[in-house]
Amino acid sequence: MPHPFPLDDGDETLAPPAPAVFHAEQALLGALLLEPHHLADLTGITAGSFSTAVHSALFAAISTLPAPDPAEHAKNTNWLDQVLTSANQQVRGLTASYLHTVIQVCPWPRHAPAYARMVEAEHARRRLRTAAEHLVQTVHDVSLPNPVQAVLTEADALTAVVDDITARFPPRAGVLPSTPVPPPGPSPGFAEAIEEDQVLLATAAACPQDIESVGWLVPDDFTHPLHAGLWQCLSALARRHEPVDPVTILWEAQQRGLLDHGTEPSEVLHLLAKPAVSLGHWAEQTLRRSLLAKAEHTGRRIQAYADAPAITPFQLVIGARRALADLSAVRTRWQHATTPPQRPHPAPTTRAGPPTTTAARTTRTPR
Repeated sequence: MPHPFPLDDGDETLAPPAPAVFHAEQALLGALLLEPHHLADLTGITAGSFSTAVHSALFAAISTLPAPDPAEHAKNTNWLDQVLTSANQQVRGLTASYLHTVIQVCPWPRHAPAYARMVEAEHARRRLRTAAEHLVQTVHDVSLPNPVQAVLTEADALTAVVDDITARFPPRAGVLPSTPVPPPGPSPGFAEAIEEDQVLLATAAACPQDIESVGWLVPDDFTHPLHAGLWQCLSALARRHEPVDPVTILWEAQQRGLLDHGTEPSEVLHLLAKPAVSLGHWAEQTLRRSLLAKAEHTGRRIQAYADAPAITPFQLVIGARRALADLSAVRTRWQHATTPPQRPHPAPTTRAGPPTTTAARTTRTPR
């Protein structure tokens, strides 16, 4: 969010403290106003890299106007006046006083590339935060006709931002974000998700022969830990080709310790007593919900990284890539689950060619 700051020597008591990047931006602009030739030393920074509209306008003016002659620039303020006029065409209220302010606060003009790197790093943080926010907002947008596709599109946009930042700030080995990751929030439609999980488990208990067809579903896709554990029980019994029914599932659950935390056996039997028709349909619904929940957690996780000032751009890249990799794993299973199997094409029939052998010649016997 752009930081409000005074353009003149007004009352600053009501303004929040300026972040560190604000001072880096002032130092960079002051360096360029003092010694415009340092602009040639900067790469990867544009007017959009700045956190305020005024700073963006100043940099745009500096970078578009022809650089002044160094000797003439040292004698007069003609070029500074041109910069002020050009910048005021984009923002209102910019005065010569503020140009002199940024010049005065610049410690060393020759350090302009270092200041630019700081500005670029903070811009990368803002871009990452914005893309992550869009991903989370898309997950919760109930008006979307195809929420999964919309979420995956936003995930691709977030990945593109990470790739672009990686090109400018390649990650360093062994540097990990130290900011605590926020715990996963409740899945969208939590009560409905619990009910759908129960229907899925009951359907799988009634149709164990179909469990193998939904092998892309994993325990982590379930909303409740008990449901995840019961899916493991069902999958294990089916994999071992043992009888599958509510009682055998209950016994397997006991062997795995699922009843050790207050779950009553009758609760498990009741949960498995309401099967539906299609296991594939309910499995796909569960995976869909899991993908949306993972997308939200991925966005919130990256937001937490971007909101931590102590995390460097190198750490942001590593943390964001790991978060996106977790989402990508669920996405791969979703594509596997929703892509119809392709029928093998029959091998083309080949025409019979001419015979490869020739009739043996008859030899005449000499008389």
